[in-house]
Amino acid sequence: MRTPVIDVAVVGAGPYGLSVAAHALHAGLDTRVFGTPMRAWEFHMPRGMLLKSEAAASHLGDPGRRHGLDAFHRCSFGEPVPVERFVAYGRWFHARAVGPALHETEVTSVGREGPLFALSLASGACVLARTVVLAVGFLPFAHRPGVLAGLPPEAVTHSSDHHDLSTFAGRDVTVVGAGQSALETATLLAEAGARVRVVARSGALAWNDVPAERRSLLTRVLAPRSGLGAGWPSVAWSRMPDAVRYLPGPARRHIVRTALGPAGSWWLRERFEGAVTEVLGRRLTSAEYGDGVRLRLRDGAGAVTVLETEHVIAATGYRVDVARIGILEDGLRRALGASGPTPRLGRAFETPVAGLYLVGLAAAATFGPAMRFVYGCGFAARRLTGGLVSRLHRPRRS
Repeated sequence: MRTPVIDVAVVGAGPYGLSVAAHALHAGLDTRVFGTPMRAWEFHMPRGMLLKSEAAASHLGDPGRRHGLDAFHRCSFGEPVPVERFVAYGRWFHARAVGPALHETEVTSVGREGPLFALSLASGACVLARTVVLAVGFLPFAHRPGVLAGLPPEAVTHSSDHHDLSTFAGRDVTVVGAGQSALETATLLAEAGARVRVVARSGALAWNDVPAERRSLLTRVLAPRSGLGAGWPSVAWSRMPDAVRYLPGPARRHIVRTALGPAGSWWLRERFEGAVTEVLGRRLTSAEYGDGVRLRLRDGAGAVTVLETEHVIAATGYRVDVARIGILEDGLRRALGASGPTPRLGRAFETPVAGLYLVGLAAAATFGPAMRFVYGCGFAARRLTGGLVSRLHRPRRS
């Protein structure tokens, strides 16, 4: 029996995958999306977490813009969104904007079969597609500092490894990092009954300002609001991601590396302070595991201290490297990574491999900081679908 050929295979059913699928289906393309809806958000975010992005910046993208977060649950100004509500919203979006085009099975490999892409599924089936959209999210790119790399998982984990932090009750835990993930993980650990500290290179923690619902004209001019926060740079990155693509490589890399740096949400600060010990201005230089974990820390003057703890959680973010997209067969992985760990994408998010597209965090090196957040879903889905329609020569639906 001949395997049917579809137009578009979307790998991943998180915010970007669902948004792309909604747009591609609306454009009349024979589309399938593979994966468990919102899996990473449900199982790799700590229970009780609140989204740092405001509700107005947390919509998934559908062509009619009828299935935003506010259509599922209207939040008041400044009200943070619980991760459990966001997961439920993603499933609600799937039911209304994607429907039976989603297949809840994982893709185990993506390769080539002549001019087509061949996808092997965990269910045992094989799918042939003219184009593939990799919406693999952030999990493949979890970054652990090199000094922690040799320690076993019972001693060191990444923040994305945890959903239920109550297992650390009564234990001594050290969280490495200074961003929202580190500060919120530490707070939730303390609230779950752990003895917890944060270790960071920075000499002081940064906290976002409390948003004001009504602002003066001068403030609105000097620091306009955007989906990525207040200030003209955030306005530029949020409203003109395509312009970032035309900047020289060093400028793009600098923007992605420095824009919207580590900071805690305003609503977290009161819960954090007094509950979590701060060990700041210290660089982690080595780690040993025996009867617990021994961390060697060096301050700016060169003085070394040794810290002993039962477990270390690296809340040290994500670094894109397409070589870590394990489902790609060797030939595709080599072609995709030929120019470096983060390939330059075309106008429609197409990789150097014709017919293979990349969205989400992995696209930030080309389109800027917006791709690191749910806020970028709508732009990515619209732009990519236009490219799919052009490649597949299908007229758009009006």
